[in-house]
Amino acid sequence: MPKVGSSKSKRQSVFRDFSGVLAMVGIVSYGAYIPRKRLQRSAAVEANSWFNPALKAYSKGERAMCNWDEDSVTMAVEAARDCFGGETPEGLTGLFLATTSAPFKDRQNAGILATALNLGDDLMTMDVTASQRAGTTGLVNALKLAAGGGKILYAASEKRRTKAANPQELLYGDGAAAFVVASDAGAAEFLGAKQISVDFVDHYKGDGEDFDYYWEERWIRDEGYLKLVPRALEGLFAETGVAASDVDHFILPCVIRRTGGMVAKAASIPAEAVRDNLHDAMGEAGTAHALVMLAQTLEQAKPQEIIVIAGFGQGCDALMFRATDNVEKCRPQMGVSGFLARRVEESNYNKYLAFNDLMTLDHGLRGEVDRQTALTALYRNKEMLTGFIGGKCRKCGTLQFPKSKICVNPNCGEFHSQDDHPFADMPATVQSWTADNLTYSVEPPQHFGMVVFQEGGRLMSDLTDVEVGGVEVGMPMRMMFRVKEVDGQRGFTRYFWKAAPDFTKDNG
Repeated sequence: MPKVGSSKSKRQSVFRDFSGVLAMVGIVSYGAYIPRKRLQRSAAVEANSWFNPALKAYSKGERAMCNWDEDSVTMAVEAARDCFGGETPEGLTGLFLATTSAPFKDRQNAGILATALNLGDDLMTMDVTASQRAGTTGLVNALKLAAGGGKILYAASEKRRTKAANPQELLYGDGAAAFVVASDAGAAEFLGAKQISVDFVDHYKGDGEDFDYYWEERWIRDEGYLKLVPRALEGLFAETGVAASDVDHFILPCVIRRTGGMVAKAASIPAEAVRDNLHDAMGEAGTAHALVMLAQTLEQAKPQEIIVIAGFGQGCDALMFRATDNVEKCRPQMGVSGFLARRVEESNYNKYLAFNDLMTLDHGLRGEVDRQTALTALYRNKEMLTGFIGGKCRKCGTLQFPKSKICVNPNCGEFHSQDDHPFADMPATVQSWTADNLTYSVEPPQHFGMVVFQEGGRLMSDLTDVEVGGVEVGMPMRMMFRVKEVDGQRGFTRYFWKAAPDFTKDNG
């Protein structure tokens, strides 16, 4: 069987859109985001081995851990920004967000993402959820829409909570990936997919429950992965006409050790094609993990290589891509590799518990504030608060945040001269800063300061992802979409932009 580079196989590297017309479709660009904090598994094991000695089997490596002001939406924003590379693609027609850990059960989380990215109102948005397979299922459907002439931003993000002293606490990790899919396959061409739906319940989370409930591991592997995934792969190879032996990269997220190799053997995929599941470096990011692994694979893939990705959960999705001749030119500035390298060790297990609301802390009198959000004000100011849109004077060119009726330039003072101007991607530096131990903060001390934007404008901003003693005047900063406050009484999460050390400076 020839590789998908011959004239015969090129004829097969197409996808039928809804009208039945053959259409070329694929991944135009991609990006990822992994939080900088890495909880050392040994710290969690040391804290809990008195209760569950079996945890010592999982003590090696580290897992990605969100900061207190990060969640599945904020990570999706950063993955999309990495995918865009500083320039929002033109002609986006839709946005999908796949996650099982969305901050809102009844508010479209994809809509928050679209507003934060300033994608406009003329956009189809959709949340994809309720299964670990949602990540790959949503990608298949995004590709179908793109085959019909659309251009879709597809993001998958996950921040799952677990019970303390549970193996999942060590096996899970937080992360996100994002892709722009369209008929212009810049990085990878979509060759086909096979989907099967089987109500095989390896784990579940019932209504009103906070944590996943898992069944026996060996049964999940033998009856689930080893039977359902090879079946989907067999259908994929039959659909595309590509032989299993021609696969260069095989992606199968699974926390059960050696499962990827066992599935590959059952499907006749070369053992050397099995991708590292990133367990030691970040843990498994649930719905997003197959896409995180795909993003990393694209960073390392060579032209014409065949990539097969399998998503497991109440069935299986099997997708096939071929890296294009331009794949090496499409790599993001950071990507999975860049964010994995941007890490800081976290050995304080209690901090992990506190950040994930797994312990009850006394927040003190200063923390006893009603954090109700005025939904009317949020809606009227959504471009400023969520989209981080400021103003630019059309007379003198002065930038300012927030917009006002009068230009702040004392030599101008023009009335009603402010045009919308995005601030999120503008480089900034610290002009002054404070570390305050009196102000309430989830992670004291509270860091804030005056941030000056390179092109003009300034803002008194919260600082995030900084260490005590690690802030300096003149320090390069990057604005990041983060959780501002959580209204625990009503379950509402409020977002805004914060200044963080500019990690892109360290990544070239």
